[in-house]
Amino acid sequence: MTTSITPDLVSLRAKQQMVWSSGDYNRIAALTVPVNEATVAAASIIPGERVLDVATGTGHSALAAARQGAVVTAIDYVPALLDIARHRADAEHLDVDYVEAPAEILPFGNAAFDVGISTIGIMFAADHEQAARELARVVRPDGRIVVTSWTADGFVGGMLATVGKHVTPPPGARPATRWGDQAYVAELFGNRVESVGSRTGTLTVRFVDAAAFADLFLGYYGPTFSAASKLDDDGRTALRADLIALAQSHQRSVTGGIALDWEYRVVEGVRA
Repeated sequence: MTTSITPDLVSLRAKQQMVWSSGDYNRIAALTVPVNEATVAAASIIPGERVLDVATGTGHSALAAARQGAVVTAIDYVPALLDIARHRADAEHLDVDYVEAPAEILPFGNAAFDVGISTIGIMFAADHEQAARELARVVRPDGRIVVTSWTADGFVGGMLATVGKHVTPPPGARPATRWGDQAYVAELFGNRVESVGSRTGTLTVRFVDAAAFADLFLGYYGPTFSAASKLDDDGRTALRADLIALAQSHQRSVTGGIALDWEYRVVEGVRA
């Protein structure tokens, strides 16, 4: 099992873990279920296959894989999110093994899984290279790997960039949205993964107005919630104004409010 990670990245991971433990990601994850479903569909899971879901959050991709008859294990480093995921699995009478672990240190043997997936999860790992190495390590040769991430040029990429203008990212942090670029992901996996391809998709989310979007994310989404907590009143007001402006620049008018289109990229490959 590969476990090396520098002290600086251990510190960064701890800070990021605190970010994702803040707010109430469950409220946001409910919006992104179609993205989880897209990941699982791309994985073409066969009943009985061993599937690992990395950075599962509240468990939506793991549950979607379990519904396909897979034998599913899912990891995350935020205990509160895993608790929610377990409740979801219990409610559906689905058997998913949820394990507390970071993406960079997977507590499984080599080639332990037939399929490895991650939906807008592994992209937030502190050490991109180590997370990619670990995911490839635990998938068997000829097994499938599917990673879905927000794109830098898409709406969520713009939101994360907006947050970064108000609160400087921790030292050593790289943009999570780099995982939304096929060439970057292929470079991370290197010769461990072959036949890398990708496609983009769009998640459409509706709100009453741009302010409703900003308030939801400031109240519940870890990165925006955590950033706002570091600012004074004027800083929080400015961040909210910029989030509203971002939404207004992307919004489409629909009956009862607005729609925002969030672009993501599904990257697929085969373990060499």
